[in-house]
Amino acid sequence: MIAEIGLAALWLAAALAVLQLVGGVLAVRGQGELASVVRTSAIAQGVLAGLSFVALLWLFIATDLSVKLVAANSHSAKPLIFKLSGAWGNHEGSMLLWVTVMALAGGLIALVERRLAEKTLLATLAAQGFVAIGFYAFILMSSNPFERLPIPAVEGNGLNPLLQDIGLAFHPPTLYFGYVGLSVAFSFAVGALVTKSVTPDFARAMRPWVLGAWVFLTLGITAGSYWAYYELGWGGWWFWDPVENASLMPWLAATALLHSVSVLAARDALRTWTIMLGVIAFSMSMLGTFLVRSGILTSVHAFAVDPERGSFILVLLSLYIGGALALFALRANSISEGERFKLTSREGALVFNNVMLSAILGIVLLGTLYPLATEAFDVRVSVGPPYFNPVGAIFTLPMLLVMAVGPLLRWRQDNLTRIRLPLVGVAVVMLATLAVVVLLGAYSLLADLGLAIAAGLAIAAFLPLRGRNLLRVPLATWGMVVAHFGIAVALFGMASESAFSEEKLAAVSIGDTTQVGPWDVKLEGVVPVAGPNWTAIEGHVIARYDGGKEVVLDPQSRNFWAPPQETNESQLATRWNGQLYAVIGNQAEDGRWQLRLWWKPFVTFIWYGGMLVALGGLLSLIGRLATDLKRRRALRRRELRSGEAVA
Repeated sequence: MIAEIGLAALWLAAALAVLQLVGGVLAVRGQGELASVVRTSAIAQGVLAGLSFVALLWLFIATDLSVKLVAANSHSAKPLIFKLSGAWGNHEGSMLLWVTVMALAGGLIALVERRLAEKTLLATLAAQGFVAIGFYAFILMSSNPFERLPIPAVEGNGLNPLLQDIGLAFHPPTLYFGYVGLSVAFSFAVGALVTKSVTPDFARAMRPWVLGAWVFLTLGITAGSYWAYYELGWGGWWFWDPVENASLMPWLAATALLHSVSVLAARDALRTWTIMLGVIAFSMSMLGTFLVRSGILTSVHAFAVDPERGSFILVLLSLYIGGALALFALRANSISEGERFKLTSREGALVFNNVMLSAILGIVLLGTLYPLATEAFDVRVSVGPPYFNPVGAIFTLPMLLVMAVGPLLRWRQDNLTRIRLPLVGVAVVMLATLAVVVLLGAYSLLADLGLAIAAGLAIAAFLPLRGRNLLRVPLATWGMVVAHFGIAVALFGMASESAFSEEKLAAVSIGDTTQVGPWDVKLEGVVPVAGPNWTAIEGHVIARYDGGKEVVLDPQSRNFWAPPQETNESQLATRWNGQLYAVIGNQAEDGRWQLRLWWKPFVTFIWYGGMLVALGGLLSLIGRLATDLKRRRALRRRELRSGEAVA
């Protein structure tokens, strides 16, 4: 009965999305009496979609094996958290989560948004309904999560063991919140284009959604990177896997959009940029959806293997993005230029970095799609770090340098001589850092430059605060400072890991000691252990840093039985200056055990930096919302006073 309730709620939500679209179009064309219908439809659609997803969660909690999706992706012996994550750790469930978050976002817009002109808001809700209709059709026609089995299964197949991890329980939802936030930004952009109202008010309404999406994307990518690092057992934090790229591309576009919409909101400039980036950002999230769920990629992340589903998503991608680009082409001339500015200004720096971000996005897009294109002609090409790292650095390094300077510049027009002392100070820090790392024996050009720029950027991040009363600095400014400092911290971690990492692959007997970097590592023993749905061989490893206190590590080689799969569970010893990473392998014929070790100096700073970047975005979001609230209250007070004066 629960499955039928969930399916019925989904059908009703789809019907309301159609009503939302039709009502919105008619209202924009002059039938204003339909405005309340559009808002009510959006709110009700959010409630019904939420009910549908709650029904799916309940089916997984109860392990209802009469439901095909539950039988394929759950197991009665799984821990509760992985039963829950099984609801979205598959194709059908992940798409239902996507459309649920989208519907809830549309309902929230209808409920609280009062800054936009009524027609622009209705056009935005109509665009949101239009996007939702395609996803409802996709789910109901080809990906029904509530489909029943003719005969209930005796037991479930279980979730992919690699996804049975607390990090992967939260990584996909955070990314989806980011993707759906970009769909809202897209709807705002379409609404502004339709009503020819690309104004600062439009940007102020759109900015919180872009900021929220950007924060969630940052958290999702950070969590996914750390999960891949400790769970997959290969010791890397980023491999330029196509599915990794599918999450990075929307983040790059969202970063450019965030800066552009902020300039439009504050200075009434970059109008065309903002609209175009709104379309591109959503395009990248849709492209990521196509890559992950079309079956053209083989990955732990890739849920679908049905080409028909991939074709359906490709049609949606073409319809949404092609339609938006056609609308942009038709209405671009109606977008006024906005306020002008000089090249040497904060706006100029932001435009430069937006161009750099767009170039990096193009590089990642090309490197991701090129192997897929050649494979269509039976030519297999691998594109990895040898392409992405040096080619991306051509645009990333100048962007980071300008990022250090940009916040120090004034709006509209400035002169670099005014800030020459801070610039000289930052340059000295960079050169001194470069000299030190070379003396330490790091001879990787990109890593050395990364360390130097990270040091300079860390100092430059706080320079906008100089000479100011810190208690009166706006929260949004603190957010910028923290986010930029987070970029410096993450860059420091990436460059340090690249420059100073050491790896050791050893075959050791019980009682043997080996060394990696400053660590002495001894294999004390190997024992069998068991978990709720797996058995494992666990190594008991004693490690000492420079002969200091003992650290105990217990890496495992696990065997899951639902479904059958072998995984490596790494163990990490974390210090302030890095991590020891240990993986145990199979036993050789001579009785020795394979032990793979890495010493990764300052690698944890990668994820500390990612969290700081997200924290900076959150501070900015809170600050912007507080400022908007104060502005609305002040406007309301003025309206009340003018009304009293007239009376």
